[in-house]
This record gives sequence, C-alpha cells and structure tokens, in this order.
Amino acid sequence: MAEDSMQEKTEPATPKKREKAREEGDVARSAELPSVFVLLGAIFILLLTSSFISGHFEDLFRDAFAFESVEALTLKAVVDLCFHMGWLFLLIMAPVLLAVFVLGLFSNVIMVGFVISPKAVMPKIERIDPIKGFQNKFSLHAVGELVKSLAKLTIIIYVAWLVIKGELSRIPLLYDESALRIFLYMGRVAFKIFLAVTLPMVAVAVADYVFQRWRFEEKLKMTRQEVKEEHKEMEGDPLVKSRIRNLQIEASRKRMMHEVPDADVVVVNPVRLAVAISYKPGQMAAPKVVAKGAGKIAQRIREIARENGVPLVENRPLARNLYKVVEVGREIPDDLFQAVAELLAYVFRLKGR
Repeated sequence: MAEDSMQEKTEPATPKKREKAREEGDVARSAELPSVFVLLGAIFILLLTSSFISGHFEDLFRDAFAFESVEALTLKAVVDLCFHMGWLFLLIMAPVLLAVFVLGLFSNVIMVGFVISPKAVMPKIERIDPIKGFQNKFSLHAVGELVKSLAKLTIIIYVAWLVIKGELSRIPLLYDESALRIFLYMGRVAFKIFLAVTLPMVAVAVADYVFQRWRFEEKLKMTRQEVKEEHKEMEGDPLVKSRIRNLQIEASRKRMMHEVPDADVVVVNPVRLAVAISYKPGQMAAPKVVAKGAGKIAQRIREIARENGVPLVENRPLARNLYKVVEVGREIPDDLFQAVAELLAYVFRLKGR
C-alpha cells in the first residue's frame, strides 16, 4: 500500500471508479453554470412579461398610496395593505420565480445528469472535525474560490458603474417625476445592469465549468497499480483463474481416462496420438470418442488400453482426423463414419461379437 501511495496517478479513471464517485455524489459540478442559466432565463422571462410586470407595479403603487387621510392609516389598514401588496408582488413575480426554479434544476440535470446520492447527505466525521475544517478553509481550492468570487464581484461593480455612469445625465430630469415613474426608471436601469452583467458572467461560467471538469478528472485519476487491483477484483486474479482452469482440465482428464477401459478400440498414430472409441449397439445412435490425447496423454491412454485388453489399431490418417475434428464425448461425424464403422466391424469380428 505504501508503494501505491508513492506511484503517480497517470491513468484515467475506470468506469467502476466513476460510478462509485457518482454514487457518492462526487461529480464535475460548476456553481457558476446554473447561475448563468438562471440569469439568462430570468432576463428572457422579464423581457416577455415586462408590460405585465410594469402595469401591475403601477397598480401596486396606487394601492400603497391610496389612503385618503392620515386618520385612515390605522394599524389594521397597514397590516391589510402589507398582506395585499405582498400577495400582489408574488403574483407579479411568479413567472420569473418559477422560471428561475425550473432552470436551476434543468441546468444541474444537463451538467451532471439526474443524481440522487444518499451517501452525499450522510454525516461524516471529517465534516465536524475542526482541524479538517480549518485546513479546508485555507486550502488551495478555497483560495481559488475566494479569488473567483472577488473577480465576479469586481466585474459586477465595474459593469454596474458603467451603466449608472451612462444614466447620470438623466437623473436630474427625474426631479419633477412621480414616485411611480422614478421607481419604474430605477427598474429599467437595474434591468440594464442585469443585462450588461450577463455576457461576462457567461464567460466566467464556461471557464469555471472547464476548470471544474479538468479538476474532477485529475482527482479521479488512478495509479497503474490501482487499475490492476480493480481489474483483479472484476475479472478475478489471473493466478487463481489459471489454477482453477488447470484443476478443471485435470478433472476432465481423469474422467476421460476412466472411460478408456470401456472403449471398444483405440486408434493410434504410433508416434504421438491416441483416440479411444466406444460403440454400444442399442444404446448409442453412433460411435463416439470417449478419450483422446497427444504425447504423454496418448501414451497413458495406450497403457490403460493394454492393461484392460482394449485393442490398439494403427491408422495414422484416421487417428489424425479424429483428434482434430471430434471432441471427447461427441459422436463420429458423417464424413468419418464409414472409416470408423469398418474399423469397429474388424474389431468386433476379432472379439467374436
């Protein structure tokens, strides 16, 4: 494990590690991108509903200054007016608020997909560790976030000042205007600021998303040893798999050797091949290969055949074809059937069957 920690993380994250990170709520997320979506959506809705909003704000102002005399300005009247104005304000801003809510959700789904992670909200001891918290507050990431926030604030203040500077010449003209007209003018100026801030905020959001994506990929990177260990977990240890495969081959070979004493004939190539054939009339539809082998296995098949009185017949072409074509436990194919049938007939005549 110490060796793992010393290795450099150079390998891209595997699908398994990405899925585990996603289950824990760890995804490439930019706080700026949803904010920009919300900003653009709010601007679009405000443009669509500007006449609706301005008309209702006029009604709101008239209601606010509708008292006929000071005597009518009672506590109950003020409370009723506040409730009425609050309700009217919600109705006016409902389209914008709804759009902001929907776009906030939509932008997050676009960015990271639909992620529900119970693990992300479970309490963790490091979250309440004061030392860990102190380190997080003064980490490189925290400093980067602070710099980003200051940069955003600077951009907003600068853009707002440019817009207000352009309106300074018009402010003296508001002296003779009503409070409602002044309020509507201030709303238009605020909307101009809102609109002017959008473009630099889009640039900041795109840059932040690219950075957060890069940072996320770097965090997920793995060492070569980690990739190997994960591969072992998923596919199994190659050494264990090889051992199991060898045991299976050995068990299959033992079963095959047990069939040789009951074979009717062993076709051999004297140098290296041996194929044992069995045929039980009335029990089998066709002769089948019960054992075969080359080299030492062929030698062992011949030894068992001799020990149990099974005839050995030399036929090099047939032995070679049977070894190549027919698997153990399979019936003789049609193209070799005639040759095997003649061989079995010969053996059965020798045995007097």
